[in-house]
Amino acid sequence: MNIFEKLLAIQQELKAPKGQYNSFGKYNYRSCEDILEAVKPICAKYNAVLTVSDELVYMGNRYYIKATATIVDAENPDMKIIDIEGEVKNRIQESITNTAYAREEETKKGMDGSQITGTASSYARKYALNGLFCIDDTKDADTDEFKKQEQKAKEMGIKEIKKLAEKYAKMKKGKSDELLNYYINKYNVDELADLTQAQVEEIMQTLTTLIRRVEQWII
Repeated sequence: MNIFEKLLAIQQELKAPKGQYNSFGKYNYRSCEDILEAVKPICAKYNAVLTVSDELVYMGNRYYIKATATIVDAENPDMKIIDIEGEVKNRIQESITNTAYAREEETKKGMDGSQITGTASSYARKYALNGLFCIDDTKDADTDEFKKQEQKAKEMGIKEIKKLAEKYAKMKKGKSDELLNYYINKYNVDELADLTQAQVEEIMQTLTTLIRRVEQWII
């Protein structure tokens, strides 16, 4: 079995229970830990190794946790294509990855900085695993909360885009409206609010990079 066949088999067999209970909202939900506990023995069955990692990403003026879930074929981590004479002609990494983002709140009542980061990490890791293993959380109550968080993050991101566009336009002695219209046309949307979260993050990163380049050139 190659890694795609193994992942398909794992997706078919995985049953991730909703092992957590929210007493305030009175609903059951699954956590990142629930998914990991359920998938580990199945990964072992198919000789696949699962890793989950975090990366702190700065976009605009906010920090995001980028989580990456990776599954690797433990039987043949490097698939080699060998010719008749025994030479290795190609080497392909047998792995599949999926990523997800979660924004850190600036403050959250009753939490210190490390707990805020940990909460964002748990969200990001959970949805990276959801994507990798095709776990449908659309009916989960905790997903409604996550969607609200995503919508809020997008709204904040759009505000940041407007600020960055205005700053860059002043640097280049242009008009911010023209720059914003450029991105609206680029992504084929009617207005900035129609952008996806990923598109908002991409624009923020692009504008931030452009501004830094101009600032370095001025200095």
